[in-house]
Amino acid sequence: MKEEYFDSVQALERLHRLFLDVVKAELDHLAIFDINNVQTIVLCNIGTNQLTIGELTNRGYYLGSNVSYNLRKMVQNEYIIQVPTPHDRRSSQVKLSQKGLDLYKKFDRIFHNHAEGLNNKGGKETLALLGSSLQKLERFWTETSAKERR
Repeated sequence: MKEEYFDSVQALERLHRLFLDVVKAELDHLAIFDINNVQTIVLCNIGTNQLTIGELTNRGYYLGSNVSYNLRKMVQNEYIIQVPTPHDRRSSQVKLSQKGLDLYKKFDRIFHNHAEGLNNKGGKETLALLGSSLQKLERFWTETSAKERR
């Protein structure tokens, strides 16, 4: 069982890297070079919402350690807009600019096409089972982490 557990964790890491490669290939195909794959995933997670930086990380939308750098680059390249929060001027929220919304819509279509392609290959049930399994693993790790902190 330990081998299957560890193999699964390693597969998660490989799949994440592979997904980043897929996003990079799609950006290259679209000839978009002023945003990287990680920033594109953050952009897709923001979508039509307006979020604080803390919400990005707390919701798991951003998993890296250099969120400030990536957000700054996305602001510089005009994909997102930082909006000061009315109740606390030290804090700000981010939302997509029109350029960001345009890229979001492109990737929304791309991901829809990917999902359809997977569905056509009988992947719908596989994804449902995978999602359920990953949620169980997430709950287990959350509980294990909480126990370790006590």
